[in-house]
Amino acid sequence: MAKLTRYESIQSKTMLNSVKATSMPFNYSLNPYRGCQHGCSFCYARSTHAFLGERTDDTFQHHIFLKNNAADALREQLVKASRSKQGLDRFGPVAIGTATDPYQQIESRAMLTRQCLEVLAEYEVPVSVTTRSPLILRDLELLKRMKVASINLSVHTVNTNVWRRFEPSTPSPAKRLDTVKTLVEEGLPAGIFMAPILPLITDTDNELDLFVRVAAASKASFVMPSFLRLNTSEVKYWFFETLRTHYPEFVTTYASYYHASHHLPDGYRLPMKKKVHTLLARYGLADKEPFIRPPENATPDLPEGPIQLSFTF
Repeated sequence: MAKLTRYESIQSKTMLNSVKATSMPFNYSLNPYRGCQHGCSFCYARSTHAFLGERTDDTFQHHIFLKNNAADALREQLVKASRSKQGLDRFGPVAIGTATDPYQQIESRAMLTRQCLEVLAEYEVPVSVTTRSPLILRDLELLKRMKVASINLSVHTVNTNVWRRFEPSTPSPAKRLDTVKTLVEEGLPAGIFMAPILPLITDTDNELDLFVRVAAASKASFVMPSFLRLNTSEVKYWFFETLRTHYPEFVTTYASYYHASHHLPDGYRLPMKKKVHTLLARYGLADKEPFIRPPENATPDLPEGPIQLSFTF
């Protein structure tokens, strides 16, 4: 029996969250939701549910918090900032979708991301959007009127077997690649976050070559590779459970990689980066990078305000 998804509405005092990490090429992020229905097994934001007093298992996927006053809180923040000496320039391109997907399934009904985009458009604040969902095409005409730094479709594989094992609740890779093509053809700076690369699974010569060939065919403006990051014990535990289920033969190798670090060792990452960039050059995608990189080191924003309402669709 499929597990029901529960939705709770929360109030947020602000929507634009200051990002302090110097490694990030943006100053502010915006996330209309907490938790994500996509439930990707490698999601680095899973542990943020603990800040809400929630479990970090599949509760992250089945208990979604909606910032129901998102647009109003955003407008209030922008009005206040516009009256300051620095004005709205302080924000730069706002990164939307750094912690949870702004176009996860509930967005088709709640439309919180859409409402926030309308406010940002009104105040001419530039944006960068990261998603795994073709639902972004619903807002195509609005995005075309905005200052868009980049639209980043996250795709970690074009192998359907691998996709179903690690992110079965996401739209198919083919649909995401078609979305990139449509966005580019409509004049928007859209590309692909090749994220995350999984050692021994998506990093083989055949897998990488196929990925980059398909990305080039989608007319992606850029392809940005990013490696698996297991930033907390909760994230690591959940990912290893998936690995044990589908690839038990790789568990020992992964354990050696991640036993003392959140990141893959340089001995793996540096040669792999070189291999990927060689492929990008081969298929005409070299030196095409987005404004925003995959948020490997970002600290997701924390929710504010009390829970107000629970409901189920």
